[in-house]
Amino acid sequence: MLLNASRIVQKTNREQLILLAIHDVTEVRAKTLQLQLREKELFNKERSKGKEEKERLESAVKERTSELKIANETLEMKNTELQQMNKELESFSYVSSHDLQEPLRKIQTFAGRIFDKEWDSLSENGKNYFQRIQMEAGRMQTLIQDLLSFSRLSKAERKFEAYDLKKMVAEIKGEFKTLIKEKHVTIEVRKMCKLNIIPFQFRQLLENLLSNSIKFSNPDIPTHIIIECQNIKNRKGSPSKFPAYKSYCHITFSDNGIGFDKEYNSKIFEVFQRLHGKEEFSGTGIGLAIVKKIVENHNGIITARGIVNKGASFDIFIPHN
Repeated sequence: MLLNASRIVQKTNREQLILLAIHDVTEVRAKTLQLQLREKELFNKERSKGKEEKERLESAVKERTSELKIANETLEMKNTELQQMNKELESFSYVSSHDLQEPLRKIQTFAGRIFDKEWDSLSENGKNYFQRIQMEAGRMQTLIQDLLSFSRLSKAERKFEAYDLKKMVAEIKGEFKTLIKEKHVTIEVRKMCKLNIIPFQFRQLLENLLSNSIKFSNPDIPTHIIIECQNIKNRKGSPSKFPAYKSYCHITFSDNGIGFDKEYNSKIFEVFQRLHGKEEFSGTGIGLAIVKKIVENHNGIITARGIVNKGASFDIFIPHN
């Protein structure tokens, strides 16, 4: 019960009275207690949730910390392996340029003598086997040279010079003159530009792309190769690596050869990545890896697009400044 009392003074006779008010607040009190209990329950529930969330976050942080530790340890291990692989590659380069090539030269020398002096005395099977030996020896020599070229690209001194690509393409066409005539190849050189490049590396890049297009030509139609480039500003659709408004040279090298499936657009630049058997097409599977490495040495990007039996196209983006 709620009891209230207040003094009352009558105006007429100044008599003093007391007014008592008694209210039954049982129901109100019960509801108040219920609300207090409910608030307490909600508070305890929220506190429990907060505790669970805190524990969950602490567990997630602990797990993430453990993952990062493992990732760092793995990265450190990979770096150690990479350093070891670089040392082994340098050792292999030395062995390739000296110890491996010397016995290979002797094999080719003695094979040449047999061919000149003993050829007529060989049986048909013997001649067949002998030709295979010569072919594989030549392939091994090419493989060693390509591996050496690839390994040297990382260590080569990078001296950039202003060079007219039109002039370079003309020089390369002269070097390939016999092969171009033999294979009935048409090379269309469109707009070209001047660019700061490492001349001997860029020459190797263009030579590899040209020989690749001739090698993988379609035997049913004359080979047509198109080379062009243009200086443009970075804009929507251009490589994201280059900052906005940066000037770069876009070189396009395309052909109408046998092409390749789109799933190989990126894989085609991997070392030893061959899309065809060596019996169909000669090669070591290193040529396009060398091309990609040269583009990277120029801080550029190269992409490839192919359509089976339609041809292949290579887009090279080299920053101007």
